[in-house]
Parts: sequence; structure tokens; C-alpha cells
Amino acid sequence: MTGTDAVITLERLNHSHVPGITALYHEPVVARQTLQMPFPSSETWQKRVETDNERVVQLVALHQGTVIGSITLEQFPRIRRSHAGSFGMGVASQWQGKGVGSKLLAAVLDIADNWMILRRVELSVYADNEAAISLYRKFGFETEGLFRDYAVRDGVYVDTLSMARLRRMPKCD
Repeated sequence: MTGTDAVITLERLNHSHVPGITALYHEPVVARQTLQMPFPSSETWQKRVETDNERVVQLVALHQGTVIGSITLEQFPRIRRSHAGSFGMGVASQWQGKGVGSKLLAAVLDIADNWMILRRVELSVYADNEAAISLYRKFGFETEGLFRDYAVRDGVYVDTLSMARLRRMPKCD
């Protein structure tokens, strides 16, 4: 069972997910679309789990107990930027295009909007990652700029887009 028929649950990242999230980012297709180095150690993820910071929300998507995606939303710590945050995400290759990214993004944007009261959510995405760009646009993100030769991927410099979603804050009566 895959895609819309599959039962996908979201949980806050915890110690029991470390082997699964390590395996997720060991996938070459997943790792090449992030700014992380390939083959992260489980110790790297263990340290991220141990981070106790209410400005950081780390979620995993699970199918039958297996980690199939993750997203991290971080509110910026500086006072003058505390109205903003950024996120990064990854979805297992066999689950891409099946709604996992939408489910993860909807969850963190709900937290950003209704719990952290973020006005601005930012991201960087490789300029050739059309599927991700389409997903972000679906959620109201707009391109703000192009960073040329921003990162190295597969031995060559690649461009990224800076995207953000701004939301109007409700007025209090």
C-alpha cells in the first residue's frame, strides 16, 4: 500500500527513530537534495534528538513504523528575527510524490502559524528540484532570490532558490 491509500502518521522525532532517520538520509536520492553530507552517522542524529529547544520542531513521517520522511522547523533565536523561521525536509525516494511532504509541511506550518506565531517561514531549495519547488508554491511560498553556485552537489556547483511564505497577522479587537 502506498500513496493516498497508505496510513502515514507523524510523530515528534525521538530516540527510537534514530536508526530510521539515519537510514533515510543514507539514501543517495534524499541526501543529494539536502545540504547535509552523505552517510550521516547515527550519533549525529542522536545529538539532534537530544537538543531540548522549544524553538526547534522535528517531526518524522512513519508508515508501519518505518521512517519515510522528516522535517525540522527552527524559529530564529535572535530577538529581531524571532518572527521568522526556516525548515528543511526529506522524503524517502519511494514515497516522493505521494503526499508525505505535503503532510509534513502542513503540520509544521500549523505549528508555525498557531503556536509559534511566525510571520515568515523561509527555505532554500536547489533550483533544479522542480517537485519540491512545486510543493512549496502549493503552500504559498514565493521565490525571493537565486543564489548562484551556492553549494556543491555531485562534484559541481549548483544554484539554490531562496523562498519564503509571509502571512498576514490577524488583528486583535
